Amino acid sequence: MSSISKLLSGMETRFKVFSVLSPVSMIGEVVMETVIPLLMAKIIDTGIANRDISYVVRVGLLMVGLSIVSLAFGALGGVFSAHGATGFSRNLRRNVFSKIQTFSFGNIDHFSTSSLVTRLTTDITNLQNTYQMIVRLCFRAPFMLVSGTIMACLINLRLATVFFIAVPFLAVVLVLIGTRAYPKFSRMMKQYDQLNNTVQENLNAIRVVKSFVRGDHENKKFSDSAALVKKAQVSAEKLVIMALPMMMLVVYTCIIVALWFGGKMIVVGDMQTGELISFITYIGQILMSLMMLSMIFITLVLSRASMTRVVEVLDEVPEIKNPEPHAFVDQDSKISHGVFDRVPNGSVDFRDVSFSYLKDPGNCVLSNVNLHIESGQMVGIIGGTGSSKTTLVSLIPRLYDVLSGSVSVGGIDVRKYDIKALRDGVAMVLQKNVLFSGSIKSNLKWGDENAGDGEIIAACKASDAYEFVSTLPNGFDTDLGQGGVNLSGGQKQRLCIARALLKKPKILILDDSTSAVDTATDARIRTALRNSLPDTTKIIIAQRINSVQDADIIFVMDNGKICGIGNHRELLETNSIYREVYESQQSKN
Repeated sequence: MSSISKLLSGMETRFKVFSVLSPVSMIGEVVMETVIPLLMAKIIDTGIANRDISYVVRVGLLMVGLSIVSLAFGALGGVFSAHGATGFSRNLRRNVFSKIQTFSFGNIDHFSTSSLVTRLTTDITNLQNTYQMIVRLCFRAPFMLVSGTIMACLINLRLATVFFIAVPFLAVVLVLIGTRAYPKFSRMMKQYDQLNNTVQENLNAIRVVKSFVRGDHENKKFSDSAALVKKAQVSAEKLVIMALPMMMLVVYTCIIVALWFGGKMIVVGDMQTGELISFITYIGQILMSLMMLSMIFITLVLSRASMTRVVEVLDEVPEIKNPEPHAFVDQDSKISHGVFDRVPNGSVDFRDVSFSYLKDPGNCVLSNVNLHIESGQMVGIIGGTGSSKTTLVSLIPRLYDVLSGSVSVGGIDVRKYDIKALRDGVAMVLQKNVLFSGSIKSNLKWGDENAGDGEIIAACKASDAYEFVSTLPNGFDTDLGQGGVNLSGGQKQRLCIARALLKKPKILILDDSTSAVDTATDARIRTALRNSLPDTTKIIIAQRINSVQDADIIFVMDNGKICGIGNHRELLETNSIYREVYESQQSKN
């Protein structure tokens, strides 16, 4: 029940009302359907037997009226259930998506992006269909089963024993099918994850696929994934489809037995013709309700796998959470209660920091890192591929939490900040430049949604982006397309830097963010950053010595450790790694 309450959490009242009105309407439909066979028996046994045409007409018109009312109830039940189910799925998708927004990178890695997409789409669609079936049939089927059974027993109790024998047999069959089908549906959903992962990778890297002429390879990989999905789906559903012929066998067997014994009762005078016809109708209703319950049961088996996967997301505990309220001393030396909601300055301190993606002290990618950065400094970080430069700076805005030690910003441990306040104070331009569908201006306003045109132009000039933006046909209103497909790598990098500048951060981190621009543009950007952001701490990760040689302080990293600290001249004299990189790059020039 706790899982169900999580799925329904936050559902709007109007959708709850629709979800209640649907079963009420279905019960109204069942009442009409239960009365109609009784009236049919009256027509046969009273009206036709006595040749009373007026009686036949009156009761016949009543049957027509009840049929119309039953149709109205059924239609309303369908409309209400559709509204309730779509509202349920909308609410659930919103809850799951909102929960994903609270995840750290570690939480995302735990599920994988493709799996989260499947859960937000296929799994929730399965739950929507199940919800619609439940609110329509979970009340209709039991109510029809009970009312039909009562009416059949009132007509002839001895004959009613026919389906009392059939029901337990049908129940055993369904339980056996359900218990064997669930594991197969779970495997099927995992294959869907793999298929989505294949599609996502291909579409994200479509230019690489085409440039390396790997279309045939990708087609085969997709076909193989689709074949595995088909195999898993057939394996799961071939068990489920066995339920239908089993149910039909029970239905027709019950009808044949009822006709056989009912016919004998009519001959000996223990039963009237109209009663037998009504009895057969009630048997049909009873067995139809059992079929409905069977389909609900099968659907629940299928959706159980989806429910488990969705609830896993809702139950996932974000690795990075806001701290509990605590007492602290603010700049006016007054005691307040809460969390730190403002970054006072851009100083950064690492104290004995170790970090592992696997949370394993024996498998650390950063080990015992100590460093101090003054507020307003321009800092360079250089090191070979895999030296954990990006991991190091990811700890500053708390994209990950340290395994041991502490990271402080503005003299305060990052774990004591309100997460939004910390990340508002730290702007990070990642290695992979991400732009979104929409105009250049709408992308830049991610940095500050209230930024005016003057601020946007100033940020673009500082990032050396204004010149190329101004030459575009629609300027800042130019549509970028998905991911900025109509821009070069260097142009995207400069727009991402401009977007970060609009945050007016205390700390600006450029993670190899000028790798796609020429050295002259790189130098202009660094000069503009130094002049326009004198109080902002600027941390530049780079592969090129030219990008960091004028920094106030440079950290050299190797295998997750700081192996050199100093300015350009000092490191050339004291650090062999820095000197080797510098000499190799100079020789190439």
